[in-house]
Amino acid sequence: MKVTILAIGRLKAGPERELLERYLDRATRAGRSLSLTFDVRELPESAARSAAVRKDEEAAAILAALPPGAAVVVLDERGRTLDSRSFADRIAAWRDGGARDVAVAIGGADGLGAAMLDRADLRLAFGAMTWPHQIVRILLAEQLYRAVTILSGHPYHRD
Repeated sequence: MKVTILAIGRLKAGPERELLERYLDRATRAGRSLSLTFDVRELPESAARSAAVRKDEEAAAILAALPPGAAVVVLDERGRTLDSRSFADRIAAWRDGGARDVAVAIGGADGLGAAMLDRADLRLAFGAMTWPHQIVRILLAEQLYRAVTILSGHPYHRD
């Protein structure tokens, strides 16, 4: 199963991108034996003046980039909080249920438009705090790596 991060905006070169790539590389290497692969697609930010229009345009871009039939996770401050093991179990359930793709959507600075939120199979929050988008990508990549280690029985994760 392929897990694709669909993110609005470009993460510039530097320590944040290096850390993101490190976790995704680890997840990819460890995930092979579990039939899991990982990818990131960066989509352009909307230039609309209105936040509502920006959210709608960015949601449309993400929706257009979704693999057909993908399970969709959106990162949303009003979403559910899951512990790492529950997140890993959800990924395993999709994989074991025959899903070919999971897409994880990270909106722009204004969040995600209603069309994207409505399409979500899971609305996920990394707590009640607001996080910079660069850090959210890193947190997500680390949790994907952690999910792989949980599913493979590797000791990286400790309950």
